[in-house]
Amino acid sequence: MAEDLHYLSLDEVARRLKARQVSSVEATRAVLDRIGKLDSRLKSYATLTPAQALADAKRLDAETVAGSSRSPLHGVPIAVKDLCNTAGIATAAGTTIHRGHVPTRDATVVARLKAAGAVILGKLQMTEGAYGLHHPEIAPPVNPWNAAYWPGVSSSGSGVATAAGLCFASLGSDTGGSIRFPSTMNGLTGLKPTWGRVSRAGVFALAESLDHIGPMCRSALDAALVLGAIAGADPDDPTAVPVPVPDYAGSIGAGVKGRRLGIPTNLIGLDADAQGAFDGAVATLRAAGAVAVDVVLPEFDQAALQWRPLCGVEAALAHEATFPSRRAEYGAEFAALLDLGRGLSALELARLHLLRARVTGEIGHLLASVDLLLVPVMGTAAWSIEAMAKAGRGPEVVAARLRYTAPFDMSGHPTLTLPGGMTGDGVPVGFQIVARAFDEAGILAAGHAYQQATDWHLRRPPV
Repeated sequence: MAEDLHYLSLDEVARRLKARQVSSVEATRAVLDRIGKLDSRLKSYATLTPAQALADAKRLDAETVAGSSRSPLHGVPIAVKDLCNTAGIATAAGTTIHRGHVPTRDATVVARLKAAGAVILGKLQMTEGAYGLHHPEIAPPVNPWNAAYWPGVSSSGSGVATAAGLCFASLGSDTGGSIRFPSTMNGLTGLKPTWGRVSRAGVFALAESLDHIGPMCRSALDAALVLGAIAGADPDDPTAVPVPVPDYAGSIGAGVKGRRLGIPTNLIGLDADAQGAFDGAVATLRAAGAVAVDVVLPEFDQAALQWRPLCGVEAALAHEATFPSRRAEYGAEFAALLDLGRGLSALELARLHLLRARVTGEIGHLLASVDLLLVPVMGTAAWSIEAMAKAGRGPEVVAARLRYTAPFDMSGHPTLTLPGGMTGDGVPVGFQIVARAFDEAGILAAGHAYQQATDWHLRRPPV
């Protein structure tokens, strides 16, 4: 039975564990065996902790036998992005400069997963500092659907491992699109919660006021289960907002009947695959009872273009202790971001903050007129590595890719990325549902309604 487990949803494996149809040790061994067979090629893990994972699984099995279950995550093997501190386990945040960093304390999100009974398999690979490229000395993860395609960044290992059956769910982070890009490229359901919904204590920062921590899963229900374990106020992070945490999984069947779904009439730059996934989502959600409302998106081009310097100045602050004093240990792409941030004047920074305030207000006004907003993830639905290399990393090219992601990091609104199609090359295509602040329950219910009517989230890569 154990060898058939790896592609189950988290919810399904959790129910089997609770019914004692399978043990946590069996599930953990099955996934570890799969990692051993595949990850030398897929390169999704930065650090694997098999001995600790099996010991934890054995202990959790004993609790199950004794009639105790901590939560729906009890005994489920998952993994976390390598910017979440893990006590006694190296946390390098995709860098070489921090390879020797071994925290003495877990990040709050890791501690909460453990308290919920999750088995932590290890740390997932990521781009340098959670920015755009992997460090030159680190082999990037490989898209399990098609190795010629981008795996999405910066939570690249999280996307690859969750899609390929190397964990049942993972944590990622999103500052400009870093949960959403790997979710769409790997066919996952990725939730970027409202800024302040999930504690950032013990998580390496890229840009603190833009950073969001959230689950990357195989379904909206799985994302609801993980968010329920990690959300909430935290005395170690005063920006974690003290608002009640709903029972996300319990309310996921609420559906979308009667909910006003904003459909932008001014989308630009969509290729046929992105447009097809978007149109399919509109039709499916309308059939589920959503009321489509035509809306006009704010002008996002300047926000996407100015996201980089806004991120850069906060990243420069986060790396102040080691940059520029240890510049040689940084990759060129990340070093350029830090130089940009350090070079901003006070007047330039003030203009960025005013732009961000305007964008946040415009998105807030738009969401006041509808319950949910449907947008693409990227205009080009799925980037091949070759096409990305030819396009380059110029500001306008990067901004075009960030057009439908970065503004919602600036505003802090929650978004749910869902798989909604496939390209001719067999690569998944996604779209996003956006909601008002702290309405994660609403987008999860909408995502679940969509997934009850479609099977894109049930498809698995050919590995």
